[in-house]
Amino acid sequence: MKAMILAAGLGTRLRPLTDDRPKALVEIAGRTMLEIALRRLSSFGIRDAIVNVHHFADLVTEYLKEHENFGMRIEISREEVLLDTGGGLKKASWFFLDDADPFILHNVDVISSIDLKRMVQFHRDNGALATIAVQERETSRYLLFDLHGELCGRRIRDKQQLVRDSENLMPLAFSGVHVISPRLLGMMSEDGVFSIIDTYLRLAGRGERILAFRADEYYWRDLGKPENVLQAGKDAAQSVIQL
Repeated sequence: MKAMILAAGLGTRLRPLTDDRPKALVEIAGRTMLEIALRRLSSFGIRDAIVNVHHFADLVTEYLKEHENFGMRIEISREEVLLDTGGGLKKASWFFLDDADPFILHNVDVISSIDLKRMVQFHRDNGALATIAVQERETSRYLLFDLHGELCGRRIRDKQQLVRDSENLMPLAFSGVHVISPRLLGMMSEDGVFSIIDTYLRLAGRGERILAFRADEYYWRDLGKPENVLQAGKDAAQSVIQL
């Protein structure tokens, strides 16, 4: 099984921590976000990963070389222009085309205790095209699911977009962790800079199964702001989360 870590962002919300480094190399309790993500993937048996880079790209490649890729086979996908989550995955799609197994797409700036093995099994058991880890928590951007956990739309503040009809909609917060079947890669008609959520919504509107994996029971934190990085460090020190 393979994985992709999305690490190309500018990390503007993390300044001044990202004034001289990419967000992937910002540290929590002495470990970089990238190391934490890679070791977590490795703990679930994943040995092959691709990392997209842009901001301070050379620092990331040098860091991985210095640490011998943390014992994994790692490829780098360089983006001269930031391509967002969908464009980044599409550019790196060659990495997954020779494998029939689903793969994991993971934001570098989230930390969680989500059981990836259980999530992958849920994806397989339900014949999903993509499975998205979601939680019931406050956010300005909600994904909307029906009572069967199928994606129906999204709500950004007071603006709502529906691609499937449903009488009962559950607004849930996306957690930056996906399990994706490789056949989705050939269905990405979007080009250039685009969000993977745009692809999910278009395909859900065509009847494809884009499913919610409820991750409410697990620890999760967005590492996009300095105060969140500080809190994650405190959580690790108190063994609330294992890094």
